[in-house]
Amino acid sequence: MRWVYQLFTVCALNLRNLKGRLDSSLVAVIGFTGVVMVFVAVFAIREGFDATLLETGSPDVVIVMRGGAGAEVNSVLSINDAKQVTGAPGIVATAAGPLTSDELLVQLSMPKRDTGLDVNVPFRGVDADAFLVHGKVHIVAGRNFQPGLNEVIVGVRASHEYRGFDLGQTIHSGPYQWNIVGLFDDGGVYSSEVWGDLTVMQAAYKRGSSLESVYVKLTSPDAFQVFKDYLTTNPQLTVSVERETDFYAEQSKNMSSFITGAGAFIAFLMGIGAIFGAINTMYNSVSSRAAEIATLRALGFGRSPVLLSVLVEGMLLGLLGGVIGGALAYVLFNGIETSTLGSNFAQVAFSFEVTLRLLVQGAVYALMMGLVGGLLPALRAVRMPIASSLRQL
Repeated sequence: MRWVYQLFTVCALNLRNLKGRLDSSLVAVIGFTGVVMVFVAVFAIREGFDATLLETGSPDVVIVMRGGAGAEVNSVLSINDAKQVTGAPGIVATAAGPLTSDELLVQLSMPKRDTGLDVNVPFRGVDADAFLVHGKVHIVAGRNFQPGLNEVIVGVRASHEYRGFDLGQTIHSGPYQWNIVGLFDDGGVYSSEVWGDLTVMQAAYKRGSSLESVYVKLTSPDAFQVFKDYLTTNPQLTVSVERETDFYAEQSKNMSSFITGAGAFIAFLMGIGAIFGAINTMYNSVSSRAAEIATLRALGFGRSPVLLSVLVEGMLLGLLGGVIGGALAYVLFNGIETSTLGSNFAQVAFSFEVTLRLLVQGAVYALMMGLVGGLLPALRAVRMPIASSLRQL
C-alpha cells in the first residue's frame, strides 16, 4: 500500500505542475494527434474497401468463370458452356427454368468528379433473371432498363463518383449512346457499376454470344459442393466455381494487404517522430523537476514510483493525443466517398469507414508511443544524484 501511495502522490504532483510545462506538453500531444489521425484515416480506407466487397453477394450465389481466369474481365465462356452450367444440380428452379444469370463485363471510360481524369468503370450486361440472382440489387430512383433498348441503370456509388452518370443523362461510348433511366444499389461492389441489357451489349461490342461469367442461385449454401463437383468433373468444361462471397473476399485481399503494409509503414515513420518529440518533452519535464524528485527521494520515496510517474505522464499525453486524433479522423474522414483500382482493372467506389476498433487501435498506438517516449527520461529521473539535485533548491 505504501508503494501505491507513493506512486499516486508523485503522479498527482506531476499533473499539478503540468501547467508549467504546457508548451512542451502540447507539442507532444500535437505529434501524437497527427500520427493517430493519419493512422486511423489510412486504415479507414481498408475498412471501407473490405466492407464494400464483403457486403457483395450471398453464400447461396455462385459465380462460374473460365478456369484460371481469376477475374471476370479475363474470362470467356461460350453459350454452350452456359447451357451446361444450367444443367447442374442444386440450382433454384423457376417456371422459366434454372435460376441463372449470363453476364458480360466491359469497361466504360468516364471522368471522375473530383479530378476529371478518365477511369474504367465496369459496364455489366445482364439478363432479366439477374435481379433474382443478385437479390440485394434494387432500384432507388427512376426505373429498370427495358430489354432490347439502349437503356442502362447506374449504381449509386458510381453516380456519386463519376461525371455523366446522373439520372436522365446519356452515356457516349464510341459510336453508341446509352440512356440512363434508373439508379440502383446493393450496398456492395455492384453499386460501382453500370448495368444494361445483355443481348444489346453483345451486339454493340461485337461479342457474339460469348459471356464472361454465369451467376447461379442455389437452393441453399449446402448445395455448393454438389454443384461444383458436377461442373469441375465435366470433361467438356474448364471452369472455376466459387461462392460469390468467397470470390469478392479474395478480390479484396491484394488491396487490403497493400493498404495494411503502406499504412503500417507510414504510421511507423510518423510514430518515430512523435516519440522523439515525447522524449524531448519528458526530458524537459524531468530536468525542471530535478529538485522536486530529489526531495521526494530524500523523504523516502522509492525509485519505481518516480520512474512509473514519468511513464504515466508520457502515456497520458499519448492517450490525449490519441483521443483527439481519433475524433478528428472520425469527423474529417468517416463516410467520405472515394474509389480505388480493383483487381478487375476497374474502379471500385466505396466510403471511408472509421470503426470503433480503429479508434481503439489508434489510442493504443498512442499509448505505446507515449510509453516509449517516456522510458529514457524516466530512467534519467531515477538515476539523478540526490545531493546535487537538492543544491538547486
